[in-house]
Amino acid sequence: QVQLVESGGGLVQAGGSLRLSCAASGSMFSFNAMAWYRQAPGKQRELVAAITSAGNTNYASSVKDRFTIRYSAKNTVDLQMNSLKPEDTAVYYCHVEGIVDYDSGLEYVTWGQGTQVTVSS
Repeated sequence: QVQLVESGGGLVQAGGSLRLSCAASGSMFSFNAMAWYRQAPGKQRELVAAITSAGNTNYASSVKDRFTIRYSAKNTVDLQMNSLKPEDTAVYYCHVEGIVDYDSGLEYVTWGQGTQVTVSS
């Protein structure tokens, strides 16, 4: 099973920057896309940014032009977050979809454990 390790959350002042990283590891596998979602207290989990295996990206309108998603290494996706706002405060989750395990043929999705991002005003 693919394992995800997230890093990079923390506390930052409004206007500051943070970079989140998510590394996927496991036996031989492929996937369709990696993404970052976030969930603020009392709100539903929402898509922040996604990148396909081909490198095509998609962003929530609220973060476009401030956040950048990219692959920093094989099976590792970073989310560079600039000009952070208090409303960006949430737990951020890494998500990988369309995973195909070459050994078993299983197809599935997986989520990271989440990393807290807090932006103070």
